[in-house]
Amino acid sequence: MSARTRRLTTAQALVRFLSAQYTERDGVRRRLIAGTWGIFGHGNVAGIGQALVEHTDVMPFHQGRNEQSMVHAAVGHARQLNRLSAQAVTTSIGPGATNLVTGAALATINRLPVLLLPGDYFASHAADPLLQQLEHPVEADVSVNDTLRPVSRYFDRITRPEALIPSALQAMRVLSDPAETGAVTLALPQDVQAEAYDWPEEFFAERVWYVRRPAPDPVELAAAVDAIRSAGRPLVVAGGGVHHSEAEEALKAFAEATGIPVASTQAGKGSLRHDHPADLGGIGHTGTAVSDDLARTADLVIGVGTRYTDFTTASGTLFQNPDVRFLNLNITGFDAHKLAARTLVCDARTGLEELTGALAGHRVPEAYEAQYRAGKERWDGVVEAAFRAADDSAVPTQTQVLGALDAVVGDDDVVINAAGSLPGDLHKLWRARSPRQYHLEYGYSCMGYEIPAAIGVQQAAPGTPVWALVGDGTYLMMPTEIVTAVQEGLPLTVVLLQNHGYASIGGLSEETGGERFGTAYRFRAADGTFTGAPLPVDLAANAASLGMDVLRAKTVRELREALAAARAADRPTCVYVETDPTPTAPPAEAWWDVPVAETASRPAAVEARERYDRGAAGRRRHL
Repeated sequence: MSARTRRLTTAQALVRFLSAQYTERDGVRRRLIAGTWGIFGHGNVAGIGQALVEHTDVMPFHQGRNEQSMVHAAVGHARQLNRLSAQAVTTSIGPGATNLVTGAALATINRLPVLLLPGDYFASHAADPLLQQLEHPVEADVSVNDTLRPVSRYFDRITRPEALIPSALQAMRVLSDPAETGAVTLALPQDVQAEAYDWPEEFFAERVWYVRRPAPDPVELAAAVDAIRSAGRPLVVAGGGVHHSEAEEALKAFAEATGIPVASTQAGKGSLRHDHPADLGGIGHTGTAVSDDLARTADLVIGVGTRYTDFTTASGTLFQNPDVRFLNLNITGFDAHKLAARTLVCDARTGLEELTGALAGHRVPEAYEAQYRAGKERWDGVVEAAFRAADDSAVPTQTQVLGALDAVVGDDDVVINAAGSLPGDLHKLWRARSPRQYHLEYGYSCMGYEIPAAIGVQQAAPGTPVWALVGDGTYLMMPTEIVTAVQEGLPLTVVLLQNHGYASIGGLSEETGGERFGTAYRFRAADGTFTGAPLPVDLAANAASLGMDVLRAKTVRELREALAAARAADRPTCVYVETDPTPTAPPAEAWWDVPVAETASRPAAVEARERYDRGAAGRRRHL
């Protein structure tokens, strides 16, 4: 080997390369690939697996139990660190690789970086077909990994060792680019992983990927300032981009200087602390009354780092002022142009700072401030009523579980959720006290995300109390990473709510004429419906069997005591509670478009269609 090359296998070279990649923003440097998750099988055990054991000095390894869960853990890690650090995930050739697809979709939809390294078939076709190979009759280069193409921001199959060099650099570029990031896939044929090559030493040199803070274009900035100055009822919609940019203080300064109120999406909640006078809480279908009331009359909606999903816009029915216009501050032009908006394509923090400076002396009318502050005060009363339990010896409702948790958490605790009925209650009611406390994955709303994501968050923020809130349906989807939490010694807390079925979808089924069919965990009755007794399933015992300490709470008082004990614990703990199904959350403040059968014979569906038509009548296109 010459002084300028190093002979390694492709897998060894990749691991060594990844260990030398860093991001830097505002003078803070982090490992870009902080560790690698893996489940080994044929296709990665003899390649990447051997490379990881050979390079344990530079690449931490984490053993997972489910490939999808490993991606969720990596996503939780990346989100906690504002996308400045990611993790890699390696899998075998067949089902291990295809199990990545859901996690990859979640990462890309939420604009969060994760590096996927699935094994692939022999590039040489020396063994053809091999175990788990998909044989395509006319496209011999197709493998099951091609299912990852549509959900990856960058994809390549490394069919020669030297092809890794440009592809690995492109992968790091995408992972570290706030306007491009998402899932990145490098499919690795198993023969190429083990093949040796003389690699240039420069490939292994420390490399820093600077995360840009692009400033707004002066012409766009001037137009944005004019739009804000001419608006009488402006409203900010804060999205996840506020957090990713660490723009919370800039948003606070903007709101305090201008008096413009701030509503938040699921990803943006916590952009302002809940008790800030300008914070109105969630917006859209699961929003607060004060946010949605202001949204209906706003004449200028200022989106900051938001994708404007259907929950945020109430499926196009929320922003009803005939003269409403949109101004979107976003690091991607793709999102900035939504709703025919004026655009401010830039970093969220930089853009907000420049807007605040350019708007010096401008403030919304006093009457407008007084209106939204009064609405905020009224909503605070709604939250208190939902959280309060009149009888501490009673079985808690779901919102009372949130109230008990609210009384226990500290400002820097992280509360994680993704699916079911909890996201709606949390978006309306949770009182976020810090930028990273509220961790809702609602871009893909993936059941099973919460527990592995809690692992990723604790890896990113050691010593931080982390709470994974899961219903019974979500728990049954993917509890296996509890074993990983036990193995890694991570003292996360799972709050497991048992309500014997899919509460959220059950309610949606009833609203749309489905009569809650197939949404309860119950025995099948004689008439074929699932209306019998609840199944004799003990999820608390299951959690204990996987290695968790389990605290069972039957009353509100016991729940408070269990939550406090769990927060003080030094190992993985589950707080298990059966909830009173009586609805105590405030109803939806805005519509959501879920199409209902246009013709049906059952009265429930006929009535649901009538309600649907009334809701759809309010939809509009913003042009």
